Amino acid sequence: MLAAYAVHPEHSRGRRFPEPPHPYRNDFQRDRDRVIHARAFRRLEAKTQVFTRRYSDHFRNRLTHTLEVAQISRTIAGALNLNVDLAEALALVHDIGHPPFGHSGEKALDAAMREHGLFFDHNLHALRIVEDFEQRYAAFRGLNLTFEVREGIIKHSHDYTVNDHPELAEYLLDQRPPLEAQLIDLTDEIAYNTADLDDGYEAHLLSLEEIRAGVPVFERFYREIEQIYPNVPEKLKFNETLKRVLNRFVDDLIRTTQARVSAAGIRTLEDVRSHPTRLAAFSPVVDAERKQNKEFLYKTLYYSPALSEEKDEAERVVRELFIFWMSHPEALPHNYQDRAHEDPLPRVICDYIAGMTDPFILEQHEKHCGSGMQ
Repeated sequence: MLAAYAVHPEHSRGRRFPEPPHPYRNDFQRDRDRVIHARAFRRLEAKTQVFTRRYSDHFRNRLTHTLEVAQISRTIAGALNLNVDLAEALALVHDIGHPPFGHSGEKALDAAMREHGLFFDHNLHALRIVEDFEQRYAAFRGLNLTFEVREGIIKHSHDYTVNDHPELAEYLLDQRPPLEAQLIDLTDEIAYNTADLDDGYEAHLLSLEEIRAGVPVFERFYREIEQIYPNVPEKLKFNETLKRVLNRFVDDLIRTTQARVSAAGIRTLEDVRSHPTRLAAFSPVVDAERKQNKEFLYKTLYYSPALSEEKDEAERVVRELFIFWMSHPEALPHNYQDRAHEDPLPRVICDYIAGMTDPFILEQHEKHCGSGMQ
């Protein structure tokens, strides 16, 4: 049974283009399914999370990361009596706007846009994807998702203002998003804070000793595992420890959010929206552990020398292709050339690049600029 302050499907603000109800799926289940069947969602399989396939095809890509976020989000939403279908739809769509090459690609694309007085924001790009770029229906452009999913796309991790983004005014920017959307940024962190430790360890870029020394919550659980399983291989001790770290983050997020909702006297969805701050949160103790984990990953993995050359190459590929198409717009596909009659050329090029997979952008760079990543 849903909590009174959850988003109830029958109370949805609806779709931009009204549609008749489905006989056996509610609107948020339909949104989830539309996201899964979208081309942009499928392309996540060939977009970098942290490691390219140069290391191994065992590591997370943007799609498998998204599935892990969805699993964690469903669990937490269910425990809080929130709308699991809405939380799942938001988790599945939350990274759909990311460009190739992970954060390196995003950094390079934003830098290229700023040279023309514009910018790139993956949340806003995700909204453009679901409202315009995906073309699957005869009656309308985009996926025609419910208001709540579109709102969650832009508000799950950032508070935009009407002054800065008047085009987003319909999304109640002066109000908090529902709890289902508030969870997503936190479940995203739970997923990558633990998964990136796992992949970094598997890639031999992070040693067990480094992780134990740099992530106190991991060390605490590892000592317990050594007492319980003294004779199992190191990798299994690592796995058992990481499971307990993930569970600690999940359990704390559930308990702390429940306590904050109760303390604030939240009774309705309107109470959630009008609350001065977001209600979904970790406790101070666990939030400090989360920050230590995240800071360790930035220091030892994300900015490690082993990955720096690949990141520099990724930024170069994006930058050089952007410059090429600015000088040779006639080399763009015809549908993007047509778009350039309506939108600024830098935005059209940005949209094209952002939708590419890692392999496709390398092919395009080889074709137009002569050489790609080694």
